[in-house]
Amino acid sequence: MRIVKEIAGRICAAWALVTFIVTFILVLPFAFVSYLFPEPASTAYFIKVSRIWMHIWFFLIGCPIRVRGTAHFKKGAGYIVTCNHNSLLDIPLSSAFIPGPNKTIAKTSFARIPVFGWYYTKGSVLVDRKSETSRKRSIEKMKAVLRQGMHMCIYPEGTRNRTKEPLKPFYNGAFKLAEDTGHSIVPAVILGTKQAVPLNKPFFFLPRTLEIHFLKPVEVNGRNAAALKEEVFNIMKAHLEV
Repeated sequence: MRIVKEIAGRICAAWALVTFIVTFILVLPFAFVSYLFPEPASTAYFIKVSRIWMHIWFFLIGCPIRVRGTAHFKKGAGYIVTCNHNSLLDIPLSSAFIPGPNKTIAKTSFARIPVFGWYYTKGSVLVDRKSETSRKRSIEKMKAVLRQGMHMCIYPEGTRNRTKEPLKPFYNGAFKLAEDTGHSIVPAVILGTKQAVPLNKPFFFLPRTLEIHFLKPVEVNGRNAAALKEEVFNIMKAHLEV
C-alpha cells in the first residue's frame, strides 16, 4: 500500500506540474493586460486573473478550495495579512483568494525564472534577505502597497515550517509594519497544503481539500510590534490546534 501511495504521489505531482505550465501559458496574455492600468487597478485586475487561473488549476489537480472569513475585510481598507507557511501551495492559495488586490512579500529566487518570473514579480514585493538595502526598500514598498488601499500578505514564520509545532516563532517584520502604519492585521490560517505537498518527500503531491481561514482583524491601537506579534501568534496557533 505504501508503494502504491508513493507511485501515485509522483504521478499526481507530474500531472500538477504539467497542468500548471499549460494553464500558465494560456493565462499569461490576459495577465499582461494588467500593465494597461495604473495602480491599484493594475493589481486588482491581475489578482482577478490569478483567481480564475487558480480556480481552474486547483480543480484540475483535484483540490477543492474552501475560503472562510472574507467578511472581515472592509471595502477600501488595506490590511496586513499574516499566513502560516507549510508548502509551495501556500502562496498561490493566499494570493489568489485574499479578497481584493494584494501583494506578497517574496524571495527574489523565483523572480529569476524566465517568463514566470515576470508573473511572480507582478504579484510580489521582492526582497533579498541577504541585503540590508533590499530589506529597507521592501519596507517602503510594502508601505506604498498599503497606502494604495491594497493588502500586504506576509508569512511571519519566514520559511516553511519543518517542525512538529503548529507554528514556528514569528519574525518582527509584519508587526513592525503594522506599528509604523497603523494598518490592522488579518491573521490567516492555511490548512491542507502540508498534507498535499509533504516537505519530506521530493516531487510528491496528493490531492486534498485546501482551506484558508481569515480571522478577526487585530487592531494596532497604539501597541508595539512585540505585543502585536504575541497576540497574532496566539490567535493563529489556537485556530490551528482546534
